Amino acid sequence: MSNVPELEARLESRSARAGVVGLGYAGLPLAVEVARAGFEVIGIDIDPDRAGQINRGRSYMPDVDPGLLLEAVSSGRLRATADYESIGACDAVSICVPTPLRKTRDPDLTHVLEAVRSLQTHLRPGMLVVLESTTYPGTTDEVVLPILEESGLRAGEDFFLCYSPERVDPGNSRYGTRNIPKVIGGVTSNCLRMGKLYYGQVMDTVVPVSSTLAAEAAKLLENTFRMVNVGLANETAVLCDRLGIDVWEVIEAAGTKPFGFMPFYPGPGLGGHCIPVDPHFLAWKSKQAGFEPRLIQLASEINGGMPRYIVGRIQSALNDRGKPVRGSRIHLVGVAYKRNVADTRESPALDIAALLARMGAEVAYSDPFVSRLKAGSLELDRSGLFETVGESDIAVILTDHDGVDYARLLGAASLVLDTRNATRGVAAPNLLRL
Repeated sequence: MSNVPELEARLESRSARAGVVGLGYAGLPLAVEVARAGFEVIGIDIDPDRAGQINRGRSYMPDVDPGLLLEAVSSGRLRATADYESIGACDAVSICVPTPLRKTRDPDLTHVLEAVRSLQTHLRPGMLVVLESTTYPGTTDEVVLPILEESGLRAGEDFFLCYSPERVDPGNSRYGTRNIPKVIGGVTSNCLRMGKLYYGQVMDTVVPVSSTLAAEAAKLLENTFRMVNVGLANETAVLCDRLGIDVWEVIEAAGTKPFGFMPFYPGPGLGGHCIPVDPHFLAWKSKQAGFEPRLIQLASEINGGMPRYIVGRIQSALNDRGKPVRGSRIHLVGVAYKRNVADTRESPALDIAALLARMGAEVAYSDPFVSRLKAGSLELDRSGLFETVGESDIAVILTDHDGVDYARLLGAASLVLDTRNATRGVAAPNLLRL
């Protein structure tokens, strides 16, 4: 007998108990939104400190409103635990664990496999399982499904399995978990039906696709699109430098065309949890299928080379003033991978700081969001920007955080290299731009 009607009724009435595995940048916002929709939510994370903070109503993620989290916890709709046993009490489970790359650029599914195997021991009839972790096309059908069916239960009849990629954009005040359209694909039509129904109770818009593979590929295309276009912008920046043209002026002018052009901007390199990583999942899967993804690889090389290019620009700027890099005091302004976040994952600032240190520079940094920086063997505590930048030989803007007085920076520093156009519209004799 199908388990569709019972689960359908529980989802529609919001009496179903939801579980979210992995309470990081994607899982915690999801858990809060599901609780806000009226479901009882159990958050599961292997870090007991995270679980403890949530149960005290404390948000450790900047994108999760502390008031909303406290309300969800105080109302009894959200609690957290490090114990996987609790998953057996859930009707719908979303898996939001990390999927990093190995040093060989191959997908590392360790966290997904651990979560799925733990879930498999508690899988029961009528349960909906949704993988949200970014991964290569085929993971849900080829890896997750066989493990879950080792229980003897069958997808689409006994339990329901979907893939729905997280689309969180840290620091984005306009778009969050609830109002970003939710793409979802199911292993079977019944699986898709249950997945649509569940997320339809929580999200403003649900976008169904024909398969889990299509949903997996859609997420990778989104970030590969950005990576490739940023690569073009970075290559254009290098070209414009050679030709003596202001790349920012060129992009602004091109952006006035009302069709056929979308502006992307250069910078010191790519960072974060998605854009530098996700395209490699697609490239890896392409190679498995016997196809060489040349454009992805080329864009990755261009973006990956930007930290060295920026170090070269620093070296040239110092050289023009009769200073070698060795012994020069270089102040990095902003080290997070993007503005207004504390996240330094894959930040190009890490490579730039490490390269400069190896060349003998005295490196310091300031960042209102990052109190300590580890870049290879280099470990630095944050400096006060205007307490130290006046003593530097060059200040390099790597992250254009809001709230930084860039005009004052130009007055305090002897030389400034702006890699983010944070000083747009300003002309000064001590200012250089990417």
